[in-house]
Amino acid sequence: MTKPFQYIFILFVFLFSSIDAQKKSFQIAFLADVHFQDLYGDFSDNEFKGVENSKTKQKTVLRTMDSQLRSTRIFNENYFAFLAALEDVAKKGIKIVALPGDYTDDGQEYNLRGLRKILHEYQEKYGMRFFITTGNHDPVSPFRKDGGKSDFLGEKGSPLNVFSEKSLVKNNSQETVITKDIAMSGYLEILNSLKDFGFTPNEKDLFWQTPFDDVSYQNYTFKNALKSSEYSQRMYEVSPGFMVPDFTYVVEPVEGIWLLAIDGNTYLPKDNNGNSKDPDNFHGASVGYNNVLSNKKHLIDWIKNISKEAEKNKKVLIAFTHYPMLDYNDGASDDLKNLLGERKWQLERVPNDHVAEVFADAGLKIHFAGHMHINDTGIKKFKNGKMLVNIQVPSLAAYLPGYKILTVNSSTNFEVETVSVTKVPRFDELFPLYKKEYEVLKSQKTKDIWNIDILKTKNYHDFTLFHLKELVRLRFVPSDWPEDFIEKASQLSGEDLLFLSQNKKGSDKNSKKFKDWNFEDALLNLYQLQSADDLAKKDISEKRLSQFKILHQNFEKLNTDDAFLKQLKIFFTTLNKLSSGDPADYFKIDFKKGEVTDIK
Repeated sequence: MTKPFQYIFILFVFLFSSIDAQKKSFQIAFLADVHFQDLYGDFSDNEFKGVENSKTKQKTVLRTMDSQLRSTRIFNENYFAFLAALEDVAKKGIKIVALPGDYTDDGQEYNLRGLRKILHEYQEKYGMRFFITTGNHDPVSPFRKDGGKSDFLGEKGSPLNVFSEKSLVKNNSQETVITKDIAMSGYLEILNSLKDFGFTPNEKDLFWQTPFDDVSYQNYTFKNALKSSEYSQRMYEVSPGFMVPDFTYVVEPVEGIWLLAIDGNTYLPKDNNGNSKDPDNFHGASVGYNNVLSNKKHLIDWIKNISKEAEKNKKVLIAFTHYPMLDYNDGASDDLKNLLGERKWQLERVPNDHVAEVFADAGLKIHFAGHMHINDTGIKKFKNGKMLVNIQVPSLAAYLPGYKILTVNSSTNFEVETVSVTKVPRFDELFPLYKKEYEVLKSQKTKDIWNIDILKTKNYHDFTLFHLKELVRLRFVPSDWPEDFIEKASQLSGEDLLFLSQNKKGSDKNSKKFKDWNFEDALLNLYQLQSADDLAKKDISEKRLSQFKILHQNFEKLNTDDAFLKQLKIFFTTLNKLSSGDPADYFKIDFKKGEVTDIK
């Protein structure tokens, strides 16, 4: 072969190998905790279509602003954020989308209908495929449960009752709408409504299996998978005499990728002698994986087998569920317990250390979760050389709204990018309705009325930040923080805190730099960092972050018996840990090297 032909041959080999390498990269979008509520949905058995919006002249079924500013999630504007996120995913050309639970806000039939319609539209328009797993809000109980809310917005700006049974209405002074569509669906109803989105196999899938199906990969048939996807075939005994569903499945939607959708819900009976079909005789599932270890052992054994099958057949196994597998407080959980108490800050939801060990031993390496409405990365390495990475997907219904994109480069090399959904068309569409609500609350001289300045926000980012600020004021501070600590700390400026950390009085040339913020600002920043991790640093000045570090260092050196100063010491230790966790914005995972590193 002459040299020119050698060069051409080498060039072609290089080009084709480059193209082949590009083909190996594959992207999946993860959208968690959508908490979809159909603002423009209909009730099948009631003519109520909501209240008319003077801005759009449309009827809208929405919850009050007062209710969503006291909740860890936004109820209404996330409708528009969800559409904006889907549009963004479509523009990026991503075809596989995973929803790690809480895709509805309590699984009501009218919300399931609205969600199904939107997902079908994006499937047909963009060729996208959606894969869902269950969250504690869908379903709330393993079986259909009557329910409703007393905080929908009525025509005159006052709260409205919407319930599935009249006997559930407690405030009879409010207007009331009765509809079966507001009842909380159980597994069976969710399966019937959303079966096309992973809960049952599709003929396009190369493989699909549940923990109750032992057919091997080589012997897979769509017909057999369809049979094993039936509701009656997916039951297990959670406690003696109590049979409940488990909707876990693994699917191969494209060659080489196995998506493991884990149903992390474990509904334990309240009364072991009670009715095993009574939806009210079950505890909620919000604790997550801690109960899986004790009451869902079949799941762990099956995951071990699936992991071995994936490795044997050279498949990349990617797990997702609603619940975290690792501590998501950047090592600050014990500090928070000491400062606030065992049952505050949702600390009961933190998985114990054994959870990660069990699932890493079962073969899992990379796991996506939601539930906590935060952006975070947790990394756990084990003596046997195994490593588990838990990626917390932020909610579209809270600060800072966003989703994750996983790029699979190989079975050991991944990239994870966090996409902020901060510019949302129509996010302010409901503001005229909230204004009417505010005027009613003001006329009634309501205590702790929400801050109307939220209606001045110019984008969804600012709206969710304002939501967090009001949530801290109206809910987190009253429910989680010691009253005497907040009373003392709220009087302090940054300069005061500097003096206390140095155990001295008076001023110096550096202290004046701490004057432009106070403790309440630091408290909000604490929640911002807990919620958004690296992304929160774009909303907090570098100057202030560096001052927090100085205060942390000073308090660490401070030797004191003063109870209040000890509390401040823990506060700034927590703040420091939350601001210096593992990469959580845009990062690379290399399992060969055992590294998770930032991509700048």
